[in-house]
Formats: sequence, C-alpha cells, structure tokens
Amino acid sequence: MQTFRERHLATFEGKLEYPVVWQPRLEHWYHTNQRLGTLPGRYRGMSLLELYDDLGCSLRAYHLFNPCLVREEDSELAVSQEEHEYFTRVTWTTPAGSLSYVEQRTELSHLVREYPVKRVEDLAVIEYMLRGRRWRWDAARYERAEVELGDRGAPTLYVPRVSLMRCIIEWMGLEGTIYLLADHPREMERLIRTIEETDDPIYELVAASPVRIINHGDNVHSDLLPPPLMRRWIMPYYQRRAAQLHAASKFVYPHWDGYVRPLLPLARECGFDGIEAITPEPQGDVTLEYAREQMGELVLLDGIPAIYFLPAYPVQALVECTRCCLELFAPRLILGISDEIPPPGDIERVRLVSELVAAWRP
Repeated sequence: MQTFRERHLATFEGKLEYPVVWQPRLEHWYHTNQRLGTLPGRYRGMSLLELYDDLGCSLRAYHLFNPCLVREEDSELAVSQEEHEYFTRVTWTTPAGSLSYVEQRTELSHLVREYPVKRVEDLAVIEYMLRGRRWRWDAARYERAEVELGDRGAPTLYVPRVSLMRCIIEWMGLEGTIYLLADHPREMERLIRTIEETDDPIYELVAASPVRIINHGDNVHSDLLPPPLMRRWIMPYYQRRAAQLHAASKFVYPHWDGYVRPLLPLARECGFDGIEAITPEPQGDVTLEYAREQMGELVLLDGIPAIYFLPAYPVQALVECTRCCLELFAPRLILGISDEIPPPGDIERVRLVSELVAAWRP
C-alpha cells in the first residue's frame, strides 16, 4: 500500500491507490487545548506528530515547511512591540514613515483592533517595506523538516496572500481597502503592482525548491472578494503564477473558505490543480454537489464542515458527510476539515473518520 506521502502526491498526479488521504488540520485544537490544560488524558504528553499517528491520519505540514522560506527585512526598518494585558501594539518605523498595528488576544484566538494602513499616505510605507525585503531558501531547515515529517504526508507550503486579500486581512481591513480602491485608485493600483513585483523572488525560490505542493494561503471569502474584484485583480495573477509553478512541476491550489458560491464558477479558469477549505452547508454556502459540479477534475482538499466535530452535532451527520465527500470527489480528494477542528471539538471523531476512510472503496 502507498504511504501517506505517496498517496498525497499521487492524488494530484492522478495515480492514487485507495484509501484516499485523510488529512485534518489539528494544530489549533492541539496547541489551544495544550495551553489551556484541557487536552484529553489520552493525549497529554503526546507531541503533535504523535497525535496524528495515534489518530491514523496524514499531516498537511505547512508549519514544518513554511519556515524554510525566510524573509529578511530592510536594515532601515525598526520594529518595536508593546505588550499589554489584553493586546499587543507593533510599530514599524521606516524612512518613509511609521505604521502601527494592534492585536487583541483571547483565550482561543486573536482579533485585529487597529490595522497598519489608516490613510492613503501609509501606502508609501507599505511599498517601502515590500521593496526592502529579501528572501532566501533555508535548505538545512528543509532537510530537518523532511526528517520530522517522514511518510506522514508530502512537503507542502503556502505563499503570501494575493494582493487584495493581503490588503484586507493584513494591512487595511475590508472597509479600508474598499474606500482606498474607490477614493485613491491610482495609489492602490501602484501598491498592487508593487506586491506582485516583489512576489517575484518568492516564486522563483518556491519554483526552484524541492516542495511540489504549493498553497495560495489567501483565505478568500466571496463577501470580501466578490467576482468583479476577483476578475479585475486576482484571476490574471493566479493564472500567471499557476503557469510559472506548473512549469517547475509543482501543484498549486488556493485556500478558499467561508462563502465561495459566487466564486466557484471561476475556479477552473484560474489554473489551479485543486481548492483547499471549501466549506459546505450548513456552515458554508455551497452543497458538496454544487462544489463537485463547478470544480470538475480539480482536487478538493477538506470538505467536512468543522462544526460536525462539535459535540452538539450528531455523529451521524459527520458520517453521512464523510461518505458524501468520498462518493462525489474520490479519487480527486484529500479529505480534511474545512478548515480546522475547533478547540472544543471531539477529537475522537477524527479517529472515526480515519476508520471510515480506511474501510471505504468505490
């Protein structure tokens, strides 16, 4: 039988030997419950990798390989950080000006309270920071990550978010991005072109790297990036980068979670090999049947709504959804949770899916 690593790659190559790969993302569940002291007794003392092995599932190893792509900031950039009881303020100071960012911490996550870009003049600071960055590939770290991963899956990493999603999530928020696009289109177009140009060294390194599975870690949601903005700003970029990565024998897919129904008809035009994190009903806005119809032969990564791992939902709903994913998408399927099991989730349901997948054949 093929190992998880072999099946992970074979799914994209069209050479899968069953069973399909069951690859839930457990990192947030594990680290949050470890920090809160609420790991179930069986798992206390286990490492994250031991947890995956115990549950019989594969690892989508972003956290192991992302650090291989090393970012080095301009020497003229100064960064300061203030720690308060419930929030952190980060300030970047450059010859082009200063930006500040405030993040509020909670027990389970974090919230952005103040985005760095607050006025059009701040765009020049972002451009300065982007143009001053340098990137390199850490081959020694890659070798260590390979050893740690073993046969639990194939090496995979994600590249920085595409332009507008970077603006929305990291720099300006949705409201700030939309207002700047409307009020200062020339300045925003210049920023977007700067993002795309300064991404070139990243993609050159990724194309030359040994990693074959590449994720646009974009967190696309159609309420944030509706079809007109997708067509205008993002699709040509996806197409260009897909061609570049395919020429280097890579497989590429985006992370589209939340609501995606209006965007799925565009997916096959983007040049992807698959899509990660599509969230079906009742958590998202698509049925699995609609996703299958729109995706064609693209690989689905994930497919089971995260809420089905919460104790409030009947186990039978999880079982039926798992079987539906398998029947609709296999062998073009890396089964997973869309997109992570929440910290209050029942981890034994992950083991149940492992058993369902091991027993299923078309």
